Amino acid sequence: MSLVTLLPFIVLIGAMFLMTRSAKKKQQQAADMRNQMQPGSGIRTIGGIYATVKEVNEDSVLVDAGPGVELLFAKNAIGAVLSDDEYNRIVHGIEHDLKSDTDVPDDASSLTETDEPADDAAAASDDKSVDLGKKDPAEEPAEAPAAEAKTDEEPKKTDGDSDAK
Repeated sequence: MSLVTLLPFIVLIGAMFLMTRSAKKKQQQAADMRNQMQPGSGIRTIGGIYATVKEVNEDSVLVDAGPGVELLFAKNAIGAVLSDDEYNRIVHGIEHDLKSDTDVPDDASSLTETDEPADDAAAASDDKSVDLGKKDPAEEPAEAPAAEAKTDEEPKKTDGDSDAK
């Protein structure tokens, strides 16, 4: 056999070796991360549950998911061990080391200022009528009876040709 016929097989075997090597490396990193867990660490499970580690055993982890809620997980079910800052930011909404010079309001009501108080603005907006293109029956012109007479007639039948194009 010549080298040219063996070259595709050699490239394929090399690619498979590199892919399995990177997968094994990721598995080893995940195992190291799980072995570094200790009581008090914040974790996220593969199912998306955030909890605090209470007890670590050889193959299982007891976690505290809330007041009076203790859950037992397999170590393989732990997706990530979080830093304290990240866990507090996600679970408790506590931000650390924010360097913001301006205060951002929780709602947009303080961003829109009006000259009128809120109660007067609501009353004023109720008094104004909005034209939606509909005609009020009381405001219809005198030609309305003639229009009603035309609607009683049957529509004209055409053979499919129309003037609108």
